[in-house]
Amino acid sequence: MDESTAQANELTETTLLSAPEDQYMSPGQIAFFRRRLLAEEQALLSAVKATAGHLQEAEISSDWNDRASAEEEHTLELRVRDRERKLLRKIRDALQRIDEGNYGWCEETGEPIGIARLLARPTAALSLEAQERREQYKRRFG
Repeated sequence: MDESTAQANELTETTLLSAPEDQYMSPGQIAFFRRRLLAEEQALLSAVKATAGHLQEAEISSDWNDRASAEEEHTLELRVRDRERKLLRKIRDALQRIDEGNYGWCEETGEPIGIARLLARPTAALSLEAQERREQYKRRFG
């Protein structure tokens, strides 16, 4: 086990939040977030397989009420799967930012995104302020 992996194993959310600013995106912190993102990716891939398997097993009923219920369940599962697909893309983008060395830094301003925000949303690419500006712009101009 190398030093950054050993540091990441010792890090918890509490120690991340209490770390001094000059340690922002240290090798241990990067390793912590990489592990978290990889775990989320694996969980999503497992959920996608389960959803796909369930959709393939669906039986077609001759009863119209049963068929309508099955169609509704199918539609909901497809919506969930679409959300999972989008989240998977965001996770892979975040992992790419880690590989490129710019994870944790706002894509718009270059400022730190912040540990608290990354713990809440490890796929965040914008600081909270930049994200709010983007959402306000979308609300105004569609």
